[in-house]
Amino acid sequence: MRERAAAAPTIGKRITLLIGHPDPAPGRFCRALSQAYAEGARRAGHEVRTVDVAKIDFPVLRGKDDWETGPLPENLRESQDAIGWAEHIVLVFPLWLGTMPALVKAFLEQVLRPGFAVGGGGSPWEKRLSGRSARIVVTMGMPAFVYRWVFGAHGLKGLERNVLSFVGIRPVRETLIGGVEGKPEARTKWLSKMRALGEEGL
Repeated sequence: MRERAAAAPTIGKRITLLIGHPDPAPGRFCRALSQAYAEGARRAGHEVRTVDVAKIDFPVLRGKDDWETGPLPENLRESQDAIGWAEHIVLVFPLWLGTMPALVKAFLEQVLRPGFAVGGGGSPWEKRLSGRSARIVVTMGMPAFVYRWVFGAHGLKGLERNVLSFVGIRPVRETLIGGVEGKPEARTKWLSKMRALGEEGL
């Protein structure tokens, strides 16, 4: 009797999860969403590294020279390594004044330096993080369709085009979670969706 060929093993992704809520309090919904994604991803065999931006004390860049030639703060080296290691990056943050919180912007400015994320060798426009995909998860009090269609989601588009695409990260998918201060049942559904996305590595 002919033996049945064994199924090929599932190859997991290397995923870095960036938690971008500026408040380190454990009860924030962004942290629950991040944990749900990580649980699903690990259960499916993906490797996950987590960076909690609120728990890292780092300075704000104040000039072009700081960004181009200044030293990376030592306590951000692990975060930069996690981004370089990843095949897929998940960034979770609350919507503040139409865009990402200032702490998240300051973090990205620090870690996405020349020589690591762009340029540094031949062309200054070299996209050094090409080959990586990303998902942006944004929570907000308003309905998500209002942010997208009434306000144009300009902050989100700026992050995708001027930051992630600029360093070569694509495709970038979005998960917009509106009405987060509404019914608890809605939060439960979103946690389930995040676990499912984690399992798929998307």
